[in-house]
Amino acid sequence: MDLDEVMFDAEERMEKAADILTRELRTVRTGRASPALVEHIKVEYYGAHSELRQIANIAVPEASLLVIRPFDPTALKEIEKAILASEIGLTPSSDGKVIRLQVPALSTERRSQLTAQVKQMAENAKVAIRNVRRDANKAIDQLQKDKALTEDDRDRTKDEVQDLTKKYEAQVEEACDAKATEIMEE
Repeated sequence: MDLDEVMFDAEERMEKAADILTRELRTVRTGRASPALVEHIKVEYYGAHSELRQIANIAVPEASLLVIRPFDPTALKEIEKAILASEIGLTPSSDGKVIRLQVPALSTERRSQLTAQVKQMAENAKVAIRNVRRDANKAIDQLQKDKALTEDDRDRTKDEVQDLTKKYEAQVEEACDAKATEIMEE
């Protein structure tokens, strides 16, 4: 592995850790209805597990209401079962054509719990980013041992890896703060 590959791999893996956190944060419930709350729920549909967004239209007609309209009305019961089995804490109500999910306002205690959960997710993302930094630094040290890098190049490259780490940790922190603010809004 050469130096460019090490740097490219490190940046790619750090970016992936930040992207995963962003996707996870979309599934955290706030006081508002959002299709992201349910779109990844797996529904057994004709013997295969499909994401809800693949078999139904998900709309938000009001700030506290989700409406799920299956493309195939026979899938209604399976969608209801999948929503109940998921851990989102919402109870579906069906009229035979669509499913409505009322998203209740969050209590102050629940908001605090969700904020703590978001902070834990962010910390896990930061740990993943730091692990990438550790791996990159090991690879850089190995390149220097193999005489492919001078000591000055090694130190400069490690500084670049540290700058990448700071950049992606800042992105994670920014995403965490934005989500925590969104949760605490009433």
